[in-house]
Amino acid sequence: MEWEAVIGLEVHVQLATKTKIFSGASTAFGAEPNTQACAIDLGLPGTLPVVNEEAINMAIKFGLGVNAEINKVNVFERKNYFYPDLPKGYQTTQLDKPIVGAGTVDIALEDGSVHTVRIHHAHLEEDAGKSLHEDFAGMSGIDLNRAGTPLIEVVTEPDMRNAKQAVAFARKLHSIVTTLGICDGDMSQGSMRFDVNVSVRPKGQEKLGTRTETKNLNSFRFMEAAINKEIQRQIEAIEDGFEIIQETRLYNGDTGEARSMRSKEEANDYRYFPCPDLLPVVIDDSRLDKLRAEMPEMPEVRKARFIEELGLSNYDAEILSGEKATADYFEAAAKTSGDAKLAANWVLGELAKTLNQNDTEIKDSPVSAEMLGGLIARIKDNTISGKIAKQVFDALWKGEGSTADEVIEKKGLKQVTDTGAIEAIVDEVLAANQAQVEQYQAAEEAKRGKMIGFFVGQIMKASKGKANPGMVNQLLKKKLG
Repeated sequence: MEWEAVIGLEVHVQLATKTKIFSGASTAFGAEPNTQACAIDLGLPGTLPVVNEEAINMAIKFGLGVNAEINKVNVFERKNYFYPDLPKGYQTTQLDKPIVGAGTVDIALEDGSVHTVRIHHAHLEEDAGKSLHEDFAGMSGIDLNRAGTPLIEVVTEPDMRNAKQAVAFARKLHSIVTTLGICDGDMSQGSMRFDVNVSVRPKGQEKLGTRTETKNLNSFRFMEAAINKEIQRQIEAIEDGFEIIQETRLYNGDTGEARSMRSKEEANDYRYFPCPDLLPVVIDDSRLDKLRAEMPEMPEVRKARFIEELGLSNYDAEILSGEKATADYFEAAAKTSGDAKLAANWVLGELAKTLNQNDTEIKDSPVSAEMLGGLIARIKDNTISGKIAKQVFDALWKGEGSTADEVIEKKGLKQVTDTGAIEAIVDEVLAANQAQVEQYQAAEEAKRGKMIGFFVGQIMKASKGKANPGMVNQLLKKKLG
């Protein structure tokens, strides 16, 4: 039997406000435990929450960014449940009247087609604290610094059919919130957390299967692995005659292990009711118009501009526009170098490879966009070859110079473009390899293309990589006949 997966996401996006959603306590990451939780965050008697206006504005911007309905009257409610890191015994959230209604996000698939994922809604809420289970002699500790940090929870329709689609959506959402500046997107710090709902059904069947929820995935790689593992688990269980139980699951990205956390056979009674301390939030047209005017260039628009104005391919434009930090870096490098296509090749090639090898984010790259742009400019004007350029890039990465020009000068890497000097090297190599010259001259035209590479390699070796490759090829063809 052929099976089909049905996937929906719930994404917690931590908003980049300086203070919490209902108090003036700091949201800065990395402080000592329990030093940034005030009386309001703890819900102590006599405290009164006040809505952070910037959190409201950020939620509206998100709604505008996904072409969603903005509910002009939205209400905060209390979701009642006990958990050790929820000191108030309830979470202030939104249920019946969330701030953001239905919207859409388009994702590009590997075959070049576009798939639309529907947003059911996005609501504002406060984050809980964090339970810590290490180094406490078998006990758990509670850090309440995160309690009260503003979130929007983005809930999708079950519109994705495989892990790659889910990851493509997650990446697109990451791109949208970072472009808007409403979230720093740092998943290692919990700025975005993904809950994945997965079910399977026979292909062609309309009725949905029983779903499971895998919580708190904080990387695209872990998400893809967790989804694939859960799809396979469910298919194997059904084919072996077992029923899928609705449950909450956890996935350990380091070990690749998944396990059940708790069953969800019955709906939890959270006893929602409107928060008595907070009035409904009313959004007028003037606020919407002001925020709409402040919207930055969104990823889809930026991608189209990269294609139309800079001449990039659809593939390159899709990747480069997908993350704000990468898009900004590329544009700065392209402007400095004067060659967008070459800048795209370097950002997606040598830079991306080196960042990956060193587990470094592009914002932390020791080679700035301007430094890379200066390097590309030296390739363009034939000061250095592409091969030498990689040596210069490596030196810049290691901090052996602040500009490409400085490294080229210091290491004596300037390309040899003097025809006489190159011709002398060519003559020397040909004289030392007469047998290969005769084989080349006796070969058919179709085979000569590969054979000439031997001579080019010998010449570049003799010139220590400094000979201009174009001039080398031109002189070789002339002399070999």
